[in-house]
Amino acid sequence: MRAADRAIARKNLDRRLTSIKAADSFARPPKGWVRAIRESLGMTTKQLGKRIGVTQSRAFEVEKAEVSGRITLESLERAAHALDCRLVYALVPRESLDSIVEDRALVLAKEKLGLTSHSMVLEDQRVDEADEKRQLKEYARRLIEKPGSGLWAEE
Repeated sequence: MRAADRAIARKNLDRRLTSIKAADSFARPPKGWVRAIRESLGMTTKQLGKRIGVTQSRAFEVEKAEVSGRITLESLERAAHALDCRLVYALVPRESLDSIVEDRALVLAKEKLGLTSHSMVLEDQRVDEADEKRQLKEYARRLIEKPGSGLWAEE
């Protein structure tokens, strides 16, 4: 994918994710979503199991697996359907995708230019701070625009 296309994709995803940035409001309840919704509907684990097509003990295991983080998306989807809900699945970045990419590019640029500036200091050819910042930003921009996934190759 071209750099311009990646930038557009990041902006589009950021725009879509804006509505759920308050991820805390979507945090899993202590007992899990399946149990919380089942109980609020007045449904027993036996009734849930029947709606899913499993035994009562398996329905209880589904609830336990959600709380422990071992549930599969398939099981969660089946439970949601049985509870007349729909499963909404998303990865919500802590900051904008552009910021993540820019921060990563700056880290790599600092590493690369740090090696260069160190050798320049040894040779008594230090670059002034404003020029160093300009070079850093320019190098980071080139890393972002570079084809492939070079930003994440070496961590």
